[in-house]
Amino acid sequence: MLLGKKRKLGRKLEEIKVGEKLQMSETVEDKDLLLYLGLTDDNNPLFIQHDYASLTPFKKPIVPQIMLTGFVTSAISKYLPGPGSSIRSHTLSFPKPVYHYEKVNFFFEVVNIHTESHMIEIEVEGKNEAGETVLKGTLDVCPPYPPKSITSTTFDNF
Repeated sequence: MLLGKKRKLGRKLEEIKVGEKLQMSETVEDKDLLLYLGLTDDNNPLFIQHDYASLTPFKKPIVPQIMLTGFVTSAISKYLPGPGSSIRSHTLSFPKPVYHYEKVNFFFEVVNIHTESHMIEIEVEGKNEAGETVLKGTLDVCPPYPPKSITSTTFDNF
């Protein structure tokens, strides 16, 4: 429990500006893929079986799209706006597949701030090493709220 300890929270709504950008890269390794597939109990042959994937238009196994979504949500939780934020909605498309061991560059940009609803709108695009778009979308994100001070009623739910 972190009572009384300083928690590092992301930036508050008033600290965020339209036009802010974030860039990050992720490379999907076997260990990451196997951990994800094990945790989700997803045994889609398109993700792991070379013999099956070779018979499809993809020609080789691809990275699960929801795993790419995980990279996006992780960036929101870690960086923009950071810890304490919450994704309220997202719309993502995956125009091209991502293959194992491929590096994906993600580009995020704050495009709108809705002060009255305490939300920011972020556009995201993911590109493979060839510069092709593999992910595109928008997210409505609630930045962290400033924490309230600890009072005698804080422990009522314990």
